[in-house]
Amino acid sequence: MIGEVNLHGIFVPALLVLTLAALLVSSLLRRLLAAIGFYRYVWHPALFDFCLFILVLGGVCALTAGASPTLLSSLP
Repeated sequence: MIGEVNLHGIFVPALLVLTLAALLVSSLLRRLLAAIGFYRYVWHPALFDFCLFILVLGGVCALTAGASPTLLSSLP
């Protein structure tokens, strides 16, 4: 993982960008799970949502671990 992402001259921590991506993915997963009725079988939905977010964040970080810094620094 790189240290920072350059967004038009503003340096943003890479973990913040990855966290926002994980938040988007986990919110889509939460909506899908709620639509199919999965939360009827979950004991503590808020704890489950938090764990889902942590797992998605770990996956996003693992997927981008080998990404080149120039690829991430050229985000629009």
